[in-house]
Amino acid sequence: MENPNYLEIYHKLYKYYGPQAWWPASSTLEMLLGSILVQRTNWRNVEKALERLEENVHDANYLYQIEERELAEKIRPSGFYRIKAARIKAFIAWFRNYNYDVSLVQGIPYNKLRAELLSIKGIGEETADVMLLYAFEKQAFIADQYAFRIFNRIGLEIPSTYRSLQKIVEKDIPNDNQLYQEYHALLVEHAKVHCKVKPICNTCPVQSICEFGWKKEESFRG
Repeated sequence: MENPNYLEIYHKLYKYYGPQAWWPASSTLEMLLGSILVQRTNWRNVEKALERLEENVHDANYLYQIEERELAEKIRPSGFYRIKAARIKAFIAWFRNYNYDVSLVQGIPYNKLRAELLSIKGIGEETADVMLLYAFEKQAFIADQYAFRIFNRIGLEIPSTYRSLQKIVEKDIPNDNQLYQEYHALLVEHAKVHCKVKPICNTCPVQSICEFGWKKEESFRG
């Protein structure tokens, strides 16, 4: 079995699951908040936290002025709420430097913007790249735990670090923002539906190109 390329994997996932149309948010600011709130929790808890912010989820100036302790109580359902409140406040303070203007931030070159985001306390590589991709229209492959799990099982020779995997995938796929968004969402969906910690291989859309799936099938055949 020949090793597939990353674009082939994308096409197989897209054909099976269809368009995912991420990120689920009604404003760019809500999306940015969600990228911080989702750290170390599931999306259901993020939605509960966002609901408690009500219309203020779209008001950057409100988030700048609110006391950190009060913000923490509002986002309590997301877990680690005190830590996340501090991270949101730090991000909003940075965003204020650009008058909360998404278009201004989008005009910053990729490398400079990524470095600025990573300089914000509590914003790591994955969160920064989610912001870059979904809010600021910069192509950034999200090399999260699901990507590592899926690509490892398929049998690809991949590096051990986030940034190295990101660069390898980005060389193999078109420079298209929508494709990057769909690929990230499709990998998350695939990891939840088929490529779980205990994978479901018999109906997997990439089984034909997956080393783990082939070995599992051969073991059943004896």
